[in-house]
Amino acid sequence: MSADSTAAPMALAGLKVIEMGQLIAGPFASKLLGEFGAEVIKIEPPGVGDPLRKWRKIKDGTSLWWHVQSRNKRSLTLDLKQAEAQDIVRKLVAEADVLVENFRPGTLEGWGLGYDALKAINPRLIMLRISGYGQTGPYRDLPGFGVIGEAMGGLRHLSGYPGQAPVRVGISIGDSLSSLYGVIGVLLALQERARSGEGQEIDVALYESVFAMMESLVPEYDAFGYIREPAGSALPGITPSNSYPCNDGSYVLIAGNGDSIYKRLMSLIGRDDLGNDPRLAQNDGRSQHAELIDSAIAEWTAQRGRDEVIEALKAARVPAGYPYTAADIVQDPHYLARQMIETVQTPVGPLKVPGVLPKLSRTPGRIGAGGPQLGEHNDDILAGLGLSDEQVAGLRERGII
Repeated sequence: MSADSTAAPMALAGLKVIEMGQLIAGPFASKLLGEFGAEVIKIEPPGVGDPLRKWRKIKDGTSLWWHVQSRNKRSLTLDLKQAEAQDIVRKLVAEADVLVENFRPGTLEGWGLGYDALKAINPRLIMLRISGYGQTGPYRDLPGFGVIGEAMGGLRHLSGYPGQAPVRVGISIGDSLSSLYGVIGVLLALQERARSGEGQEIDVALYESVFAMMESLVPEYDAFGYIREPAGSALPGITPSNSYPCNDGSYVLIAGNGDSIYKRLMSLIGRDDLGNDPRLAQNDGRSQHAELIDSAIAEWTAQRGRDEVIEALKAARVPAGYPYTAADIVQDPHYLARQMIETVQTPVGPLKVPGVLPKLSRTPGRIGAGGPQLGEHNDDILAGLGLSDEQVAGLRERGII
């Protein structure tokens, strides 16, 4: 962010968040809160830390993903199975606004750290709980990762091509969607707390967060008995919107499904016969003839290189693009102009990372640092709770921190 972007207090300045989660869903939610000024204390198991520290590409012993997922956070190590560690959590909660957790339902209750117990300490506490199936219902005790939520939520059935095995989106979309719903819940609860003075519990299930994205899936089934099936790169019922081959082996994505856009597209590719066909004037008619329209577009793109196709479509004001790789992203002038690629200093050196969303005009978010080293802030956090150096040393000797 520019130097003057930090002049106003950040949107969540003064908010204290305790993160008791690992891997993706819970930590992604607290990352978003931290980017807008919340103080985030991340609790990790002593000695090993969050497993995400060892996921995907590793440099100097630490995952590069770590410096995205855990930026702006402070690391406190606690063995939550130990009574002394649980007492420290209670002290932290007494001063906190939000607690984020993504353990299996019942885990915190088993440690005496369930919502009812913590609310007795701090009635203003807002507790975000993200789990595979939610805190209630017949599946609540089953283990659930993002991939299972994507399957049960309906996404995996729609991904891929007809007659082939379902494919994953390529990122942990089920976890991330749950994080976004979780943050929305936190912000709603904070707004309500400003009126009532009371906190509340937010119950987010991975499968429900995916299911909420499923558009008209259920009413189409209810009204017509229609089960939507995978359609590859096409967008069923919305025509034309697909990927099309070019003569250099690449693909372009064209969204010509607006009525006036469709006519411009057909004119561009020399198919005014299709552009002026009254049957195809609106989307419902075009969708009945999607194969005809897609074939005409593909015939035109297949005779040209990707760049030529993109430039022609831009000139005709037809939405178009191509699948970006990481190399495309970090070099793209629009990404750079909107500060969506930033560089942070980390123990492994300067590192390019994604920028902050959403963009607030007066109190924008920021990236202060990459992910913390394991237990980096133990002494400072515990001293802030009133523990002496001798007490902290004793906790360390007993493996509590």
